[in-house]
Amino acid sequence: MRIALIHALKHSVAPIEAAFAALWPEARLANLLDDSLSADLARDGALTPAMTERFLTLARYAMRAGADGILFTCSAFGPCIEACARELAPIPVLKPNEAMIEEALALAGPNATVGLMATFAPTLASMPPEFAVAAPGVRLVPCLAAAALAALDRGDGEGHDREAAAAASAVAGCDVIALAQFSLARAAPMIAAATGKTVLTTPESAVRKMKRLLGA
Repeated sequence: MRIALIHALKHSVAPIEAAFAALWPEARLANLLDDSLSADLARDGALTPAMTERFLTLARYAMRAGADGILFTCSAFGPCIEACARELAPIPVLKPNEAMIEEALALAGPNATVGLMATFAPTLASMPPEFAVAAPGVRLVPCLAAAALAALDRGDGEGHDREAAAAASAVAGCDVIALAQFSLARAAPMIAAATGKTVLTTPESAVRKMKRLLGA
């Protein structure tokens, strides 16, 4: 199976490749990166029709290149990805968080309190509606660890993990903690140790769902 991975942040590449290596090493991966997407969203402050068209262009390319499934890895672009899924059906097109949301609800229940951690601020605006659709009874506690992303941008992976674990104190009282960005996955063990909570990551959840959808 050929899986296209479409990224808006360069930091997402390593976590999803590691998840595939661990859970589905037979999959053939094709990485597409346009890191101007995240920069433009941060600048504009909102998703636009032009942004959706850019996502469609990437998804169409992936399909024409022979992708059996497409996984987007940046969490702040839900409506753009939904447009791709509608156009490319029946090819599986996954938003980065949908599988993790499903696993969080299965683990903690439809009325759980979920700590939602992100390092990229627009993610905390785009993700709550996804939870609301899946489980209106879930209460989200958002947590932005902006200093963690700044550390990662400097190439300081260990600093990223420390900053994320420190920020996680704000969600330590939740039933489960969901890491809303692929780049945060590397900090999961430290966050779990700091909070004593179950921590879910997007890459592993997404790989499990894509593998299941494609019957692999």
